[in-house]
Amino acid sequence: MDTDSKNGILDVALIGSGVMSANLGALLKSMDSSLHIELYEVTEDLSHESSNGWNNAGTGHAGICELSYTPDRGADGKVKIAKAVEIFEQFEQTKQFWAYAIRKGMIDQPADFINAVPHISFVYGQEQVDFLKSRFEGMSAHPFFSEMEYTEDPDKIREWAPLLIEGREDMPVAATKMNAGTDINFGEVSRKLIHWLGEQNGCSFHTSNRVTDLNRCADGWELTIRNLQDGTTRQRRAKFVFIGAGGGSLLLLQKAGVSEIMGYGGFPIGGQWLVCDDPEIVNKHDAKVYGLSPGAAPTMAVPHLDSRWLEGKKTLLFGPYAAWTTKFLHRGGSFFDLPNSIKFHNIFTLIKVGISNIPLVSYLIQQGLQSMSTRLKELRNFYPDANAKDWKLIDAGIRVQAIKKEDGDAGIVHFGTEVVTTSDKSISALLGASPGASVCVNIVLEVARKCFPELCSRKKKKLKEMIPTFDQKLGTISTSEEVSQFQEWKENAESTLKLKS
Repeated sequence: MDTDSKNGILDVALIGSGVMSANLGALLKSMDSSLHIELYEVTEDLSHESSNGWNNAGTGHAGICELSYTPDRGADGKVKIAKAVEIFEQFEQTKQFWAYAIRKGMIDQPADFINAVPHISFVYGQEQVDFLKSRFEGMSAHPFFSEMEYTEDPDKIREWAPLLIEGREDMPVAATKMNAGTDINFGEVSRKLIHWLGEQNGCSFHTSNRVTDLNRCADGWELTIRNLQDGTTRQRRAKFVFIGAGGGSLLLLQKAGVSEIMGYGGFPIGGQWLVCDDPEIVNKHDAKVYGLSPGAAPTMAVPHLDSRWLEGKKTLLFGPYAAWTTKFLHRGGSFFDLPNSIKFHNIFTLIKVGISNIPLVSYLIQQGLQSMSTRLKELRNFYPDANAKDWKLIDAGIRVQAIKKEDGDAGIVHFGTEVVTTSDKSISALLGASPGASVCVNIVLEVARKCFPELCSRKKKKLKEMIPTFDQKLGTISTSEEVSQFQEWKENAESTLKLKS
């Protein structure tokens, strides 16, 4: 429904149709039904860039199996779990909001986008086994991870995930397992939320529409929008703009000329998967299995062997393999994206990052030159009996890692998720990658708090209904009452999402 506000100014313009824009739009409209919101997507389909099911791991990141969230042992030899606890807590907020959306009829059929699947960490070699054991000891002591299981018994691992053990030489192995993991099609849940938003009074969404420019105006921002189907151009004004355009966010922030983006650059990393559709193999594996990242690999390249449900069919994915690219978007991008992003204010930062990250650059080049046999060798670290004829290589999405000045004039690559917001709170943009999609509700909630403080203050009761833990820190829960309350919230959300029978 395309209904404009009386003065022709939108309250909110959303650029990009991924999981961030979808959840922010749904959250704001749920708090205030009078808001006028429009969404613009450059491709002909909704949510087909980074949020598309084939363009990401589909893992409901909760810190359960991802060893990159517990990377180091302290001086006492114990693995530090604070980051895993933080991610778990934030993912719970995502599940809570989606459960609310189902109860209110905003979305339906949770099995279309979220399914229960065990999360397993798997390692081999004595050094890795010692690390995983220390990690388990630290994590299982926390209420979030009290149901975690640990084993060094190959027969037990075979019971959990037979592909990991079949054909493996005798060597130390270990694994942890939690059944409370999830596989998520972030593209599908995004499309459901956007379609709901588009049906609300004063809201609409537009595909094949590229925002080509952003300029300040007296009451916010003027967007220049080109219709890619008929070539026409129009202007639209908005009080607030959210840029959730994946890798395209950096280029749009640069066009807006906001001071907060000065010094920022982008480092695009493409992704590839090995995919197996053979039912005999696929049905032997029912888990997401994460291992340790190769030395120079970014955290987004941590290898994992995943059961996935995509397009109504169960499949098996392994990867990701990194690939060199200069595009910032998989479908809507250009090979000139990287060159066009280089400006006077960020060129020296980019050069210094390149010099200081030679191992990473070398890794990406090596990844791009890999043969199928080399990729199979990595796969066989997880699945020793893997046969080349059962697997095909597909391109996945592109992640643009944020690069910014830090510690004087040095530069650093940020492999997490970062939100850039202008000082006047009129524009906010998402930069970065994992675990963004899994913690999307926590991210957009913070955007709402920062940019719509009065609305959030007025709607605290509504926010509590949508996200019961929105104003609480659960990471330090310890009393039986706190644990009991947490379990109640968790079970309510999982029951609504049909993650538990």
